Amino acid sequence: MPLNMTKIAFRIDSFAELRERLEARAAAEGGLFHSTRYRPKRHEEMVGGSLYWIIAHRIMARSEILGFKEAPDGRTHILLSPKLIPVRSRAKRAHQGWRYLEENDAPPDLDGDEDAMAEMPAHMIGELTKLGLV
Repeated sequence: MPLNMTKIAFRIDSFAELRERLEARAAAEGGLFHSTRYRPKRHEEMVGGSLYWIIAHRIMARSEILGFKEAPDGRTHILLSPKLIPVRSRAKRAHQGWRYLEENDAPPDLDGDEDAMAEMPAHMIGELTKLGLV
């Protein structure tokens, strides 16, 4: 079972906004990666896992981790799949940097119309989740 990680989607308010930003970055840079200061100690376990994005204190989506690469400036690039996958929303407190997320604790992928979810603001998805509707 691959290991996952969580990361705050800084200054992002919705699934749709995150998807647009990631698609734009992937097009501009010829691929998608997230840059981090330090390579995770357990990086080998993470290839094939996912980076779970936190939007407005809720895990909302994931991007598959394809690998890790040393950047010219000494940082580490986490290579990501450009496909953003919506997941069942789950509350998650804010944190700095990234955190490991075991497979048993990861929310399942969302079944249904992801485009409809993409249009909803994160707080609305949170409320629908609390009511058991999403």
